[in-house]
Formats: sequence, structure tokens, C-alpha cells
Amino acid sequence: MSEDPTAGRTPHGVEGPITRRSFLFKLGIGLNAAAAALFAIPVLGFVASALRGKAKQAWIPLARVADFPEGETRLATYRNPFVVPWDGKTADIPCWVRHIRGNKFQVFAINCAHLGCPVRWFKESGLFMCPCHGGVYYEDGQVAAGPPPRGLYEYEYKVKRDELWVRAGRIPTLAQSV
Repeated sequence: MSEDPTAGRTPHGVEGPITRRSFLFKLGIGLNAAAAALFAIPVLGFVASALRGKAKQAWIPLARVADFPEGETRLATYRNPFVVPWDGKTADIPCWVRHIRGNKFQVFAINCAHLGCPVRWFKESGLFMCPCHGGVYYEDGQVAAGPPPRGLYEYEYKVKRDELWVRAGRIPTLAQSV
């Protein structure tokens, strides 16, 4: 015996009482729509951040040129210009400054290009060394040995009124240096 397709409907085509099956079906559609919307929010945020272009950057004074003797490499620290109240000490960013001669410098991010461990400068050997996986860099930041895929990340710099300024704010990655 076949079912009547008009069973459960009123004469004007309006559905009768809601069945458990139709309720669960509609509930399932609603929950799936909510899950899709929650999944889409971070995906859309990621896409929108790529469309905005470069991350925020700013020129900030690092120190006086006289604080870096010619021919030496020294550790310096600057305050990230784009901080939030809970950053605390993590907003103080260290970097290595190599004064080549005159107004010519190299300013390196402290992070190894392999996995981001902090490199140390060893004046005696003229090398930067990473304690985590044995990455070694020459004084000009180029890879000397170990697993790093590239040299140390370099900051853009300029000398303005006898002060050394760095362009800071973006975190270095293999795809995009500082």
C-alpha cells in the first residue's frame, strides 16, 4: 500500500504538526550552519589580514651611534612600537648591532633562522652561535655551519642626527625578513 503524499497536510498546503524527524532534520541544519559560521570567522580573518598588506612597522631610535664602537658587535634592545598592555617584558626586543665603519651598520634580529632560538655573539671567534641546534653565522650574518636555511634576519636601519634608528614591528619569518 502506498502512502498518500498529501497526508499530514491541511487543504491549503500548510504542514500539520511537526514530527520528530523533521524537527531533528531542521536542528541538524541549524547546528551545521552555526559550525560553518564559526569555522569561517578565522579563515576570513586570515584572508583579510593578507589583503591588508604589510604588518605594522615603524622607525624607532635604537641608540646613539657613539654607543657602538667601530668594528664591534654589541647587543642592543628596543621597545616594540606596537605593544598591548599585557606584553610586559616581551615587548623589549633584543638585536645585535655591528658597526662596520662610519655610518655603515648591520642590525640583526637575535633569532636563529633555523627555529628561532636566540643567537649569541662570540667576539673571540667572530661568530654568532645558536645553542639549540648548532647553527653558526659569520660576523656579517651569513651561515657558516649547521642547519639554518639562510643568514640572520637583518633590520632596515638609518642614521639620523647621530642616532641609529631601526624599522621595527614585524616578526621575521623565512618568507619575509624584518
